Amino acid sequence: MTQEAYRAAARYWEEKDAHGIRMEPDALHRAMEAYIAANNTCALATGAGDFIRCTPIEYSYHDGCFWMFSEGGKKFVGLEKNPRVCLAIFDHYTGFGSLHGMQVTGRAELVEPFSARYCAHAEYKKIPLAALKKLPAPMHLICVRPDCIEYLCSDFKEQGYSTRQTWVPER
Repeated sequence: MTQEAYRAAARYWEEKDAHGIRMEPDALHRAMEAYIAANNTCALATGAGDFIRCTPIEYSYHDGCFWMFSEGGKKFVGLEKNPRVCLAIFDHYTGFGSLHGMQVTGRAELVEPFSARYCAHAEYKKIPLAALKKLPAPMHLICVRPDCIEYLCSDFKEQGYSTRQTWVPER
Protein backbone atom coordinates (compact mmCIF):
# COMPACT_ATOMS: atom_id res chain seq x y z
CA MET A 1 0.00 0.00 0.00
CA THR A 2 1.38 3.41 -0.89
CA GLN A 3 1.62 6.31 1.52
CA GLU A 4 -1.17 8.10 -0.38
CA ALA A 5 -3.36 4.99 -0.20
CA TYR A 6 -2.86 4.89 3.60
CA ARG A 7 -3.80 8.57 3.83
CA ALA A 8 -6.88 8.07 1.66
CA ALA A 9 -7.99 5.14 3.82
CA ALA A 10 -7.44 7.22 6.98
CA ARG A 11 -9.60 10.04 5.57
CA TYR A 12 -12.49 7.73 4.63
CA TRP A 13 -14.83 8.56 7.54
CA GLU A 14 -13.92 12.25 7.60
CA GLU A 15 -14.97 12.57 3.96
CA LYS A 16 -18.09 10.44 4.41
CA ASP A 17 -19.11 12.29 7.60
CA ALA A 18 -18.75 15.66 5.84
CA HIS A 19 -21.91 14.80 3.88
CA GLY A 20 -23.71 12.88 6.63
CA ILE A 21 -26.99 13.79 8.27
CA ARG A 22 -26.28 14.73 11.89
CA MET A 23 -28.56 13.99 14.80
CA GLU A 24 -29.59 16.74 17.19
CA PRO A 25 -26.93 16.69 19.97
CA ASP A 26 -29.36 15.96 22.84
CA ALA A 27 -30.95 13.05 20.95
CA LEU A 28 -27.51 11.66 20.10
CA HIS A 29 -26.40 12.02 23.71
CA ARG A 30 -29.48 10.13 24.95
CA ALA A 31 -28.96 7.32 22.40
CA MET A 32 -25.28 7.12 23.23
CA GLU A 33 -25.86 6.92 26.98
CA ALA A 34 -28.54 4.24 26.47
CA TYR A 35 -26.03 2.13 24.52
CA ILE A 36 -23.33 2.65 27.16
CA ALA A 37 -25.80 1.67 29.91
CA ALA A 38 -26.88 -1.46 28.00
CA ASN A 39 -23.30 -2.76 28.14
CA ASN A 40 -20.68 -3.13 30.84
CA THR A 41 -17.49 -4.31 29.12
CA CYS A 42 -15.08 -2.40 26.91
CA ALA A 43 -11.67 -2.85 25.34
CA LEU A 44 -9.35 -0.25 26.90
CA ALA A 45 -6.32 0.67 24.78
CA THR A 46 -3.29 2.30 26.39
CA GLY A 47 0.12 3.01 24.97
CA ALA A 48 3.33 4.99 25.05
CA GLY A 49 6.14 4.90 22.50
CA ASP A 50 6.40 1.38 21.10
CA PHE A 51 4.29 -0.09 23.92
CA ILE A 52 0.60 -0.78 23.29
CA ARG A 53 -1.98 -2.75 25.22
CA CYS A 54 -5.69 -3.41 24.73
CA THR A 55 -7.46 -4.85 27.76
CA PRO A 56 -11.04 -6.12 28.08
CA ILE A 57 -12.40 -4.60 31.28
CA GLU A 58 -15.71 -3.99 33.05
CA TYR A 59 -16.83 -0.39 33.30
CA SER A 60 -19.48 1.75 34.92
CA TYR A 61 -20.60 5.04 33.44
CA HIS A 62 -21.77 8.00 35.49
CA ASP A 63 -21.03 11.68 35.86
CA GLY A 64 -20.00 11.76 32.19
CA CYS A 65 -17.08 9.37 32.75
CA PHE A 66 -16.18 5.71 32.41
CA TRP A 67 -14.99 4.13 35.67
CA MET A 68 -13.00 0.88 35.92
CA PHE A 69 -11.66 -0.93 38.94
CA SER A 70 -8.49 -2.89 38.16
CA GLU A 71 -6.13 -5.03 40.18
CA GLY A 72 -3.29 -4.01 37.87
CA GLY A 73 -1.70 -5.28 34.68
CA LYS A 74 0.28 -4.11 31.68
CA LYS A 75 -2.21 -1.32 30.87
CA PHE A 76 -0.51 0.65 33.65
CA VAL A 77 2.75 0.72 31.64
CA GLY A 78 0.98 2.93 29.11
CA LEU A 79 -1.06 4.86 31.68
CA GLU A 80 2.08 5.90 33.56
CA LYS A 81 3.56 7.61 30.50
CA ASN A 82 0.46 8.64 28.55
CA PRO A 83 -2.98 9.48 29.96
CA ARG A 84 -4.54 9.44 26.45
CA VAL A 85 -6.63 6.30 25.97
CA CYS A 86 -9.19 4.82 23.63
CA LEU A 87 -11.92 2.42 24.60
CA ALA A 88 -14.34 0.48 22.44
CA ILE A 89 -17.74 -1.01 23.18
CA PHE A 90 -19.35 -3.21 20.56
CA ASP A 91 -21.97 -5.85 19.88
CA HIS A 92 -21.41 -9.24 18.32
CA TYR A 93 -21.31 -8.80 14.53
CA THR A 94 -24.35 -10.25 12.80
CA GLY A 95 -24.31 -8.24 9.56
CA PHE A 96 -24.12 -4.73 8.11
CA GLY A 97 -27.76 -4.04 8.91
CA SER A 98 -27.24 -4.45 12.64
CA LEU A 99 -23.98 -2.67 13.47
CA HIS A 100 -23.65 -1.25 16.97
CA GLY A 101 -20.38 -0.03 18.38
CA MET A 102 -18.65 2.89 19.95
CA GLN A 103 -15.14 4.26 20.08
CA VAL A 104 -14.27 6.67 22.87
CA THR A 105 -11.09 8.74 23.01
CA GLY A 106 -10.27 10.52 26.20
CA ARG A 107 -7.99 11.09 29.12
CA ALA A 108 -7.50 8.58 31.92
CA GLU A 109 -6.91 9.53 35.51
CA LEU A 110 -6.00 7.22 38.38
CA VAL A 111 -8.19 8.02 41.37
CA GLU A 112 -6.39 7.94 44.70
CA PRO A 113 -7.39 4.83 46.68
CA PHE A 114 -9.91 5.62 49.42
CA SER A 115 -10.25 9.27 48.40
CA ALA A 116 -13.77 10.73 48.37
CA ARG A 117 -14.21 9.95 44.63
CA TYR A 118 -12.86 6.42 45.09
CA CYS A 119 -15.22 5.74 47.98
CA ALA A 120 -18.17 7.26 46.07
CA HIS A 121 -17.53 4.93 43.13
CA ALA A 122 -17.18 1.91 45.42
CA GLU A 123 -20.57 2.83 46.89
CA TYR A 124 -22.01 3.25 43.37
CA LYS A 125 -20.78 -0.28 42.55
CA LYS A 126 -22.06 -1.53 45.92
CA ILE A 127 -18.58 -2.72 46.89
CA PRO A 128 -18.06 -2.49 50.66
CA LEU A 129 -15.03 -0.38 51.58
CA ALA A 130 -14.15 -2.94 54.22
CA ALA A 131 -13.75 -5.57 51.48
CA LEU A 132 -11.51 -3.24 49.45
CA LYS A 133 -9.39 -2.46 52.51
CA LYS A 134 -8.83 -6.18 53.18
CA LEU A 135 -7.19 -6.75 49.80
CA PRO A 136 -3.41 -7.36 49.88
CA ALA A 137 -2.89 -4.49 47.39
CA PRO A 138 -5.23 -1.59 46.70
CA MET A 139 -7.71 -1.95 43.86
CA HIS A 140 -6.90 0.78 41.33
CA LEU A 141 -9.66 3.01 39.98
CA ILE A 142 -9.31 4.38 36.45
CA CYS A 143 -11.58 7.25 35.41
CA VAL A 144 -11.79 8.06 31.69
CA ARG A 145 -13.24 11.43 30.73
CA PRO A 146 -14.29 11.31 27.05
CA ASP A 147 -13.04 13.92 24.60
CA CYS A 148 -14.88 12.38 21.66
CA ILE A 149 -17.32 9.51 21.17
CA GLU A 150 -17.89 8.02 17.73
CA TYR A 151 -21.03 5.91 17.70
CA LEU A 152 -21.92 3.53 14.89
CA CYS A 153 -25.55 2.41 14.96
CA SER A 154 -27.40 0.92 12.00
CA ASP A 155 -30.70 1.95 13.62
CA PHE A 156 -29.90 5.61 12.90
CA LYS A 157 -30.36 5.00 9.16
CA GLU A 158 -34.01 4.03 9.72
CA GLN A 159 -34.44 7.34 11.56
CA GLY A 160 -33.04 9.29 8.58
CA TYR A 161 -29.57 9.93 9.97
CA SER A 162 -26.07 8.78 9.08
CA THR A 163 -25.19 5.51 10.78
CA ARG A 164 -22.02 7.02 12.25
CA GLN A 165 -22.41 9.95 14.64
CA THR A 166 -19.77 11.88 16.57
CA TRP A 167 -20.35 13.51 19.95
CA VAL A 168 -17.93 15.91 21.63
CA PRO A 169 -18.78 16.93 25.20
CA GLU A 170 -18.98 20.60 26.06
CA ARG A 171 -16.24 21.69 28.43
